[in-house]
Amino acid sequence: MNASVTLRTAGPSDAPAIHRLIADNLEAGHLLPRSLDDVQRRASRFVVATAGDGQEVVGCAELAPLSPAVAEVRSLVVAEAFRGRHIGPDLVERLGVEATAGGFSTLCAFTHEPSHFVRMGFSIVPHIWVPEKVAHDCTSCALFRRCGQYAVTLPLRAGVVVRPELPAAIIQGTPSAATRRSLRPVAEEPEAIPA
Repeated sequence: MNASVTLRTAGPSDAPAIHRLIADNLEAGHLLPRSLDDVQRRASRFVVATAGDGQEVVGCAELAPLSPAVAEVRSLVVAEAFRGRHIGPDLVERLGVEATAGGFSTLCAFTHEPSHFVRMGFSIVPHIWVPEKVAHDCTSCALFRRCGQYAVTLPLRAGVVVRPELPAAIIQGTPSAATRRSLRPVAEEPEAIPA
């Protein structure tokens, strides 16, 4: 984490700053609008990134339970002046830890920019693989069946964390390449298979 930026669980007093950050980035971040009342009711589900004296909220993300097994990364946004400092991946990593501790088996997100999540180990999946999200939000959306978002999921297990520091090429390339080199050649004569 950036030395001048810290992460913490949000409190009710952070709701106006979270709401302002979301509202200021609706178009740029492809976020869904949130009312101040909605953010206030769910403030404790947010993790915020704060700068300076800890009072300026420069990033946020909500861990939204969709079912006992599935939680969603929602309203992930970092202020423009603080982008490129690894704050977004750190927020997602923190939500992954909290989701695992909360007993969720899957962390999901719906995003216009799936590459950010793929670099953290998420997989792009069909929307129907996250029926909890579709039932909770999508069916009432004006863009239902026409939305440009990608569904991404990450299976969660105790002791396994989101790995935001590794690019997708390393996550996908190195282990499988090493495994392929260590395989032994197949025997030339096929074994007889009993009838």
